[in-house]
Amino acid sequence: MKTLIIYSHPYEQSYNHAILNKTISLLKESGKDFDIIDLYKDGFSPVYTSEELKLFSTGQTTDPLVEKYQKMIMDASDIVFIFPIWWNDLPGILKGFIDKVFKKNFSYVDTPTGVKGKIRNIHSTTVLTTSSSPTWFIRFFAGNAIKSVFIKSTLKQLGIKNVTWKNMGQIRTASQEKRQLFLKNIRL
Repeated sequence: MKTLIIYSHPYEQSYNHAILNKTISLLKESGKDFDIIDLYKDGFSPVYTSEELKLFSTGQTTDPLVEKYQKMIMDASDIVFIFPIWWNDLPGILKGFIDKVFKKNFSYVDTPTGVKGKIRNIHSTTVLTTSSSPTWFIRFFAGNAIKSVFIKSTLKQLGIKNVTWKNMGQIRTASQEKRQLFLKNIRL
């Protein structure tokens, strides 16, 4: 099985890109096979068209990237999400990825008590983020959307467990030493 990196940042000179490069380096060093979904580079559209939304209840899609991504998810044993926290939450392109790719019948089924996740092949998930705000502010004063909604609700409902989250807060003012330390402490 493979590690699947899901990367959501448009700028190749960003610190998020440095995190991506470090992740790739770690996977190569350990001899692990991996795939990358680069949402911006792929030109992924996070927007549902009315034609595709008509298929929502069946779990079908009109987007060939969705089918490609679903296959990559099923071929993975581990996932690494890399993205910036914008307005205390996921970037819109990643939210649209979740909406469009984790479709009914592929990743969940409806039950009388809510959705039941079908993604059982993922053994571990690592979420690596950056933010302008300090991590403590995001966790204690901004609703902690990454942990409470993305990890403990969305991923959990899909059946994805064993999630670790690391955030590099105050990215705009972080020293080179702090940036290097964050990269050095990435574990997969």
